[in-house]
Amino acid sequence: MILIYADHDRGELDPLALQVVSAARGLDADVHALIVGPNAEKCIDDLASAGVLTVHHGTNAAIDDYTPRANASAVVTVMDRLEPRAVLAAGTPRGSEVLAHVASIKDLPLVTECSEIALTGSGTAEVTRARWGGNLLERSEVSADVLLATAQAHAFAVSEDAGDAQVEAFDVPVADADLEVSIVERTGAAETGVGLAEAKVVISGGRGMDGPEAFGMLEELADILGGAVGCSRVVTAAGWRPHAEQVGQTGTKVAPDLYIAFGISGATQHIAGCKSAKTLIAVNTDGQAPIMTHADYAVVDNLHTLLPVLIEKARAAQGA
Repeated sequence: MILIYADHDRGELDPLALQVVSAARGLDADVHALIVGPNAEKCIDDLASAGVLTVHHGTNAAIDDYTPRANASAVVTVMDRLEPRAVLAAGTPRGSEVLAHVASIKDLPLVTECSEIALTGSGTAEVTRARWGGNLLERSEVSADVLLATAQAHAFAVSEDAGDAQVEAFDVPVADADLEVSIVERTGAAETGVGLAEAKVVISGGRGMDGPEAFGMLEELADILGGAVGCSRVVTAAGWRPHAEQVGQTGTKVAPDLYIAFGISGATQHIAGCKSAKTLIAVNTDGQAPIMTHADYAVVDNLHTLLPVLIEKARAAQGA
């Protein structure tokens, strides 16, 4: 049996959880999922449609939002009862954090960002991970009674298998120490438009934007194309854009139909976040920038003169 830790945000299932279900189904074993906290009814339906056999729903009056250590306690409770062969989660900050707590509690190794997972025998598994910004693949053998692993975003395609999952509710044991880290307040601008991780079109800017003001053109182009705005790490470090828009190894990994990078040199950490795009267009004044070798279309031009033209042409094509 394989156990999935499925994260949700106030009743909205993390879409990457369904990719983890696909990874688990590929291991030729019954797939169970665990979800923690209130307002999980829709999440349970979504997990059932992906082929989960049983959903374990853990609640406690003290858990009203994401609480990493308490969520890990829920995972351990189900592990102790069902003795799964593997416990998987999405390779997101939350999924990685919860499984890191589980690894500490159970004294087990944790492997992260896996693009392939195979159970090779009793107490052994083989995993594949992209390293050095996706420039090489690392294949490792893991020896552990229970495999703890996170799945790389977009490495596993979602497959639907409509059905009714059995739901088993249980009380999560919570100690005071489990509540030391929790969400106490949410601040920041309200999200508008398309989310970065789900966007079919992502328009990104880097150091070559020369400041925060020019990102208004990216927002305009993204709005016309029904996409989202992204950026490189150097942009967030400079305070030009919020971290939520950062694409890369330490930001969001995206897999849009179209990714356009304006003024981004293409550090390996950034390429790791956008390499799953179906089409990558790079615009840079430096024809030798690393991103040009990764791009399907490389445009050597000044983005400040090119962007207004693109916006005008895009509006005309949309009839706007």
